[in-house]
Amino acid sequence: MAKEYSWYKLEEGRLPFAEKQISVMEVNGKKICCTLHQGQLFAFAYKCPHAGGIMADGVIDAAGNVVCPLHRYKFSLKNGYNSSGEGYYLKTYPIEQREDGPWLGMEKSGWFW
Repeated sequence: MAKEYSWYKLEEGRLPFAEKQISVMEVNGKKICCTLHQGQLFAFAYKCPHAGGIMADGVIDAAGNVVCPLHRYKFSLKNGYNSSGEGYYLKTYPIEQREDGPWLGMEKSGWFW
């Protein structure tokens, strides 16, 4: 079954303007980190899944990973894969560029009884 998303328009004034800069914004009541890497916008979780480090305080490396500031765990911006091998997964969010700007997708969840 394909994933279904609810889409939210991102505030363009809050988006990162420089490569590898990490911005924090609130989308649908949730803190999300955004960054530019090689001209593409990426969105990912605010906290590291390992020890809760604030990912906005980390860095983006040349390979396109966000590096957690606490223990240097690396996660792919494209899919959240833990590229340094510890076995964790960082939540990532799809972004669509539309005519009126960028939109972020959040997976629809919940059980219907």
